[in-house]
Amino acid sequence: MKPNINIETPYYFIDEKKIFKNLKKISWLKEKTGVKVVLALKCFSTWSVFGLLREYLDGTTSSSLYETRLGYEKFGKETHAYCVGYTLEDIKEIKKYSNIIIFNSISQLKRFYKEVKGLSIGIRINPKVSYSQYDLADPARKFSRLGVIDKNEIKKIINLIDGVMFHFNCENDNFENFSNNLDYISKEFEDILHKMKWVSLGGGIYFTKKGYPLNEFAKKLKSFIKKFKLQVYLEPGESVVTEAAELVTKVVDIVHNEIDIAIVDASTEPHMLDLLIYGTPAKIKSYPDGKYRYMIAGRSCLAGDIFGVYNFRKKLKVGDIIRIQDAAGYTMVKKNWFNGLQMPSIVVKRLNGNIEVVRKFTYEDYLYSLS
Repeated sequence: MKPNINIETPYYFIDEKKIFKNLKKISWLKEKTGVKVVLALKCFSTWSVFGLLREYLDGTTSSSLYETRLGYEKFGKETHAYCVGYTLEDIKEIKKYSNIIIFNSISQLKRFYKEVKGLSIGIRINPKVSYSQYDLADPARKFSRLGVIDKNEIKKIINLIDGVMFHFNCENDNFENFSNNLDYISKEFEDILHKMKWVSLGGGIYFTKKGYPLNEFAKKLKSFIKKFKLQVYLEPGESVVTEAAELVTKVVDIVHNEIDIAIVDASTEPHMLDLLIYGTPAKIKSYPDGKYRYMIAGRSCLAGDIFGVYNFRKKLKVGDIIRIQDAAGYTMVKKNWFNGLQMPSIVVKRLNGNIEVVRKFTYEDYLYSLS
């Protein structure tokens, strides 16, 4: 049942019980395999629920100085730092917060090694295999700048590093593909892996998705760990929070242009940007037997501000609530002030059923995000 709450729309509604379902799978996997799991803050950084996540995860991993600091201050435990390109100023700050630092290139490793040699140091490797349905997100795409390709160059600096990262998946729910790619990495980089203390297999593996062969996944990881005798890290984002939140919106107008169009008080570009980036429809419940077909659209000035087309069993009217599912990952971390639209509040339903409005955004937030 949906909570009977009276909160001004739009708002992101995070349900801790739904997060807990994912955490139980993660906890089982950790127990069976010995892997460590760190939250990818680039996907989900809403620290008001870190209290729950901290009980089951081993720490956080980041893509920038600010994410590293957030992980250190608000999550604690292990704090992993990675960035495609550090500055010296970044490094001087990041080394205060992180226990593992991963470099994207050998040139950056050499440049900053003396600054961070007290930390556990790693390098990102591009294995030239990957899984992604979108070229935009494919880490092994042509001309990719993400990670080192030349094994011989890695061997030259192998005494400077403790670990390596292979981030080669994006929303990969295909276990067979993951298994084959891991076999390839095991063979192609065997001599390097045998000299490492740890390896991160990155994120983008949809192992908490319903129907994913978790037992087979565990066996694969255990075999990999047994072969190389190192600590394996996973860096999930979506797999931690998948299906755990909604963007709750309200219909503010209905217009007609060949199709009925319901305009809601939210928008794709500022509130669910990935829908636009990847050209995917929002997850809104549609009824095959529904007689009433509507395009659900946002209220920005962008002509393509469309959530999708859906069937409903009743006619929509102004004031009706439209719930957009799976709205945790890559939403709150990407929200922006396009058109100066009201930013959704962040609401959390705790494990005990209590509902908290943990953040409301005001005109002043908009004003001072500018200059």
